[in-house]
This record gives sequence, structure tokens and C-alpha cells, in this order.
Amino acid sequence: MPSEVLVTVSPRQQFRCDLQGAEPLAHEAARRWLDDEFNRLECEPLRASGKVLLADKVLTVAQAAGPALLGDEAWFQAFARATSAALAKPIVHVDLPAMAVSF
Repeated sequence: MPSEVLVTVSPRQQFRCDLQGAEPLAHEAARRWLDDEFNRLECEPLRASGKVLLADKVLTVAQAAGPALLGDEAWFQAFARATSAALAKPIVHVDLPAMAVSF
């Protein structure tokens, strides 16, 4: 079964990580990794209520990471593994211009 994470930064810039054969992360470890990066990158909740959904966390972490971290192979691999495991989806597209996550 195919497994990948694609992050679109702009129409001309995308980052793709093929997770086929990658060691899967446990759901809780994936959530913890995203939580740690959310805090480390000083992300802000997208919702006025302050509630942070997993998809929101993925979006804001990817946005805060920007092309510099997304272009770092080791960081992007960790992000992709955490995203796929936390959302429990084998194929994830993070579209930053649209601020959307699709499966």
C-alpha cells in the first residue's frame, strides 16, 4: 500500500516523502513529536477558542517550519512519519496556501 506525505508550499514548491518501508511511529509517539515541534517552533492555535486539532497542528508546524526545515531530509522524514501516524492516514497532502489537510 502506498504511503506518502506531500507538503505544498506554493504552486512551484512541494516537498514529498515516500514512507514506503519506513519504520512506522506509534500514534502516541507521533502526537508527542508534533506537540514538541509545535512548542519548539512557537506555533499559535488557528482557532480563536485555543483548541488545537491534530490537522491544525500539522498545518501550523509545516507552516512554521517553512522551506528551510521542510528541505532538511531528516526533519522532513520525521515530520512525515509523525503526520501519517498521528492522523492514521497513509497518504496525506498538506496544502499551505489553502491551509488544508487532505487524505
